[in-house]
Amino acid sequence: MRIGELAARTGSTARALRHYEQAGLIDSERAPNGYREYGEPAVVRVRNIRALVAAGLTLEDVRPLLGCLDGDVLAVRPSEQVLGIARRRLAVLERRIAAQTEARDRLAAALAAAGVSADGAHADGAAAAGAVAGGVSADG
Repeated sequence: MRIGELAARTGSTARALRHYEQAGLIDSERAPNGYREYGEPAVVRVRNIRALVAAGLTLEDVRPLLGCLDGDVLAVRPSEQVLGIARRRLAVLERRIAAQTEARDRLAAALAAAGVSADGAHADGAAAAGAVAGGVSADG
């Protein structure tokens, strides 16, 4: 199958597939016209790569899993190396979540200090009435 069909069958893009190939995660043959040709096993492999990336792994993290990307990834007992990768990636995700939560809380506090709720409604009725009546707050 050509790259467009593989992209369609896996929910990927041709650009992503070329990137996976450049990273050494998938292989293709070249047709006489120069087009990339992929075998049926590439569908399973690309779906597994996409699932692992969606779970927070990088393509570099996926590389040690090459041997089990052509089947049910979850059916294979993970090696210590793979468990280490998963633990490190989980720690990175937890730090990112904490940073995003902190940023959200600061932004919500700034909105509250301005008398505005997160959905844009004014916190007090007078300000809300003024905004509805003419777009001007009770303060002026």
